[in-house]
Amino acid sequence: MFVDVHNTSALVVGAGPVALRKTRRLIDAGAKVTVIAAKAHNKVQQLAAEKHITLLLRPFEENDIKTAAIVVAATNSIETNRHIATLAKHAGAQVNVANDPAAGNFIMPSLIDRSPLLIAVSSGGASPVLSRLLTARIDAFIPTRFAKLATLAGEYRQQIKSKVDGWRERRRFWEHQLGGQVGELVLQGRQQEAETALQQSIDSYQADGIQGEVYLVGAGPGDPDLLSFRALRLMQHVDVVFHDRLVSKAILDLVKPDAERIYVGKQRSDHAMPQETINEQLVKHAKLGKRVLRLKGGDPFIFGRGGEEIEQLAEHGVAFQVVPGVTAAAGCASYAGIPLTHRDHSQACLFVTGHLKDNTVNLNWQALAQPRQTVVIYMGLVGLKHIVTNLMKHGMPSTTPIALVSQGTTPQQQVVVGSLDTIVERISLSKVKAPTLTIIGEVVTLRDKLNWFHTDSSPNNTQ
Repeated sequence: MFVDVHNTSALVVGAGPVALRKTRRLIDAGAKVTVIAAKAHNKVQQLAAEKHITLLLRPFEENDIKTAAIVVAATNSIETNRHIATLAKHAGAQVNVANDPAAGNFIMPSLIDRSPLLIAVSSGGASPVLSRLLTARIDAFIPTRFAKLATLAGEYRQQIKSKVDGWRERRRFWEHQLGGQVGELVLQGRQQEAETALQQSIDSYQADGIQGEVYLVGAGPGDPDLLSFRALRLMQHVDVVFHDRLVSKAILDLVKPDAERIYVGKQRSDHAMPQETINEQLVKHAKLGKRVLRLKGGDPFIFGRGGEEIEQLAEHGVAFQVVPGVTAAAGCASYAGIPLTHRDHSQACLFVTGHLKDNTVNLNWQALAQPRQTVVIYMGLVGLKHIVTNLMKHGMPSTTPIALVSQGTTPQQQVVVGSLDTIVERISLSKVKAPTLTIIGEVVTLRDKLNWFHTDSSPNNTQ
């Protein structure tokens, strides 16, 4: 919560280095600051000499609280600080206690200042150092000219409000301007050109000129850290999202909070929304002028039916973008410590699906059974017995290593390793569940040496 404290009476008790930092923050926010301490840091004294604060060199007295709306307790005594906090709360003031956040009722976050744009970072008082480290990282990525961009938006806000009806339309207009040519011109220091471009956009604005668009985005196998920057950026600029069951909650939480969420999850023989209906809904929402996010687990073009969906969009003249994701084969294999290719073991890699459109598992067994290659099977858990039987029938040795990765890249990842003639029994004794990925080939033997992904909450892997 950002609070306007301009001309608000603030009291800082203490005048050491910590009190100095907090005093400067209050001054920057426009508060009228009084500092009370028996002795003061020389820089606090300098602030007083420059008339930025009122400095009283004496011990704190209980009556000092009466006129303060904001109190900062920053003495060297925990007991004194807590006593001041109790008095401040009783008087109805907001109080911050240095190095003891639970004793107060507000926390001063680390701040990135691009006024009028402010970005606050807080650890809830758990680790101020971590907050400052993170602030420094974010600060390095936020150009100083963002301040001018924020100022420009403020100057034109009322004009756009009178021109563009409805909060949704105004938001889309601003996102298009700030994230497009106008924003880029400001960040390049071409302020006058930016203002000219923005004014032209306002003058030429037509309500029916807003066109919808569909973003087909691959969410990866589960770990949010595997999202691309582009995927994350688009996820923050949509009106509605259609998402599968394979999209984890952690990833879905990164979508813009006020975007409408529509679950279209599919699993074997249980489709929450038929594919044909999904295609129709994407077209319908885009035609309404909405920015539509189709969020799919893994990569949308690898067993994700992304091609079917954009075929329909193209037929209806709907604009779309495609953002690839880390496919399950790459993500799950990496997190399981199994390279898909290796000069000593495999010079080729095949991706196949464990069930086809007609729910059969009729694959080119002869091609899959060739030596010195890796076979990756998506959605093969239910048909695993049929798969290994046919591979052995077509010449693949029964001792060929095989691994089944369940819920790969997530804290619940589980890996079951065996050979073609033992894996079915091992799976039956385990508690693995979909989604799963099956990896077959000599590269599986490298897992013992290369396994690196471990979490405290992961089930014990079965070897």
